[in-house]
Amino acid sequence: MIKRVRYLFSGVVQGVGFRPFIYRMAISHSLSGFVQNRPDGVVVEVEGPADAIHSFMSSVNKDPPPLADISGISSEEVEIKNDKAFRIIESEAGGPGRVHITPDIATCDDCLKELLDPADRRFRYPFINCTNCGPRLTIIKDIPYDRINTSMSCFPMCALCQEEYENPADRRFHAEPNACPACGPELALLDGKGKPLSDRDPLEKVIKLLLAGYVVAIKGLGGFHLAVDAANDEAVKRLRSRKFREEKPLAIMVRDLETASRISMIGKEEEHILLSPQRPIVLAKKREGDTISHAVAPGVSDFGIMLPYTPLHHMLLEQHFHALVMTSANQVDEPICIENREAIKRLDDIADYFLVHNRDILVRCDDSIATVSCGKRRIIRRSRGFAPIPITLTKSYPPILALGPQMKTTICILKGNLAFLSPHIGDMETPEARDFYQESLTLMQKIAECEPGIVACDLHPAYYTTMIAEGLSASRVIRIQHHHAHIVSSMAENGIEGEVIGIAMDGTGYGTDGTVWGGEFLIASESNFTRIGHVANYLLPGGEKAIKEPWRIAVSLLKQAYGDDWPGIAESLDIVPHKSFYETMDRIMTQRFNSPMTSSLGRLFDGVAAILRLRRKVTFEGQAAMELEALAKGKTGSFLQFNIEEAGDVIHLDFSPMIRGIVAALRAGRSREELALSFHLTLQAAFCKMARTIRDKTGLNRVVLSGGCFQNRILTEGTVAELEKAGFEVFFHKAIPTNDGCISLGQAVCAGAQAMR
Repeated sequence: MIKRVRYLFSGVVQGVGFRPFIYRMAISHSLSGFVQNRPDGVVVEVEGPADAIHSFMSSVNKDPPPLADISGISSEEVEIKNDKAFRIIESEAGGPGRVHITPDIATCDDCLKELLDPADRRFRYPFINCTNCGPRLTIIKDIPYDRINTSMSCFPMCALCQEEYENPADRRFHAEPNACPACGPELALLDGKGKPLSDRDPLEKVIKLLLAGYVVAIKGLGGFHLAVDAANDEAVKRLRSRKFREEKPLAIMVRDLETASRISMIGKEEEHILLSPQRPIVLAKKREGDTISHAVAPGVSDFGIMLPYTPLHHMLLEQHFHALVMTSANQVDEPICIENREAIKRLDDIADYFLVHNRDILVRCDDSIATVSCGKRRIIRRSRGFAPIPITLTKSYPPILALGPQMKTTICILKGNLAFLSPHIGDMETPEARDFYQESLTLMQKIAECEPGIVACDLHPAYYTTMIAEGLSASRVIRIQHHHAHIVSSMAENGIEGEVIGIAMDGTGYGTDGTVWGGEFLIASESNFTRIGHVANYLLPGGEKAIKEPWRIAVSLLKQAYGDDWPGIAESLDIVPHKSFYETMDRIMTQRFNSPMTSSLGRLFDGVAAILRLRRKVTFEGQAAMELEALAKGKTGSFLQFNIEEAGDVIHLDFSPMIRGIVAALRAGRSREELALSFHLTLQAAFCKMARTIRDKTGLNRVVLSGGCFQNRILTEGTVAELEKAGFEVFFHKAIPTNDGCISLGQAVCAGAQAMR
């Protein structure tokens, strides 16, 4: 029996070779009809015998293109048209969108073979790509994903490329960024002031410049990198000095997996992530005796390593370098540069040369960062390769726009059961960062094809993201507490509902009582929470200054632990920078002058790092905690004491006994390494005991972890192990960051749940 069926495929089905795949499947099953891109997905009409159509759909479901992710299929039988063939027809514009924009994907093996084949017409062409790899999100200006709606629209295909594009048997059949040396983008080399240099092979010249120790800004997929030879100590230090990035670790790109294994400990899971099409930066433990400059990642135990993900990267690293520093091209707190003129203007005091090209980057997209914890991949920064693929939720919500936090900002739009998260935006401290935020807001509304009437934001009145909420034309603004958003984001990612015990540990979050929260134990659901416990409050003498100067936090912890005897303890440990500070600090804390109360675990890490004399000051967020973790890795330690005290309906976790234990152990000559691990072990035990205390009171057995402190692998792995040993069901982030990069998702789901009540 002959019939005709119309299918609508939604999800990641454009820009991934889906139409040519459908074409080949239809031809192989002798079906007629068509396939077409539309704003709401890919529509397919097939006509032929019923059993052939059934077999066709079985094949589609069994073996879709590798980069496709079908989230929905609808079908209906339609009128027979007696087509003679199967065709790919022109895309349709307009109408509601349900298409998921594809992330940029690393160069595939087939393209890499062509790149390195002297007989191939694309030999050493830095913009080689096909339907299985190359730029996607970063070149899109509109949907549907057709060449005319990308930055490739100004590069008409030559006859050979057009022939590939139109040939169903070719790997580049309807590959929208298709190009070759005759018709596509090209490289150019500029000096430090942006003047073109006449060089026949810009890439070969750049390799010589890097070998000579110069800093080169290199235009990539989602922005510029600043590159130097990672083995050249002076070049790395020069880059740091110019970028005002004194000590924060720099990412490196290595030639291949073998090189990565020589400089870092690469397990099976790290290998899998490094070789994945997303190609994120992977944090991997350093090996002793590596050839990388010590200035690349001082004071920490990991390198941030990535493999080449563009043809240009492969050619840069194929012969002369084991590794290149490839750090985002920006100044502190500014977004990554994407335009040639923008890069020349903003990087003129950093880069000696610029390797640019004439394919416009339309969407800024930083490198993603991943690590392995509890044997699984954990995303620390979700951007290139992952965004903006939506997170699928267990139920549908009304349209919500969530504006995110102040740091590590992302934007989230809820649409039905899908949560669209923006690529990483960053910290909202500079005008340039705020401009980037506005770009991202426009982008996400375009991607989701949704302008929600309900807006979710943070409680903190001074956050940039909170302030702009009032300026949007929203029917309702819902303010969500920071740590509630943390826990609900992890719940949403893991597909769980109802009440849970939430353990949210980070640096700063505005509390409902006006204090600075950061060490929280919540009874949380999607729509509500109760703060059932927290780390016992202590002072932040000097307010914001304490974040940059951990010795101030150490003083506060010592005063809490020893009372008026703290100055003698601090002097014996050589914590305070100058003797004249003792009287001033004591007066500040006694009078509570510019000394807010906090429960922050992140600041506790800083204070303990200062007590152990790791550092009095930090140059970037999380530095003291990272160094404390590095000090503890591979060492032995023992549990220290802590107190759990109930004050009415709230449980306080008091670490003053632990501080006294650390001081006594230091005075007894125990090593800082041993005490660093003892600190971690004590936190793990304390979290588990708090969870057991809460379970006894509430009967809840599901524990959800979130917050930037859980980027610490020792803390996370130990806490999960302790909780599971105690019989808890434990949930943690995998696909989205545990740091503030998850907040917008939590805000959106909280607001959606509240709107549905």
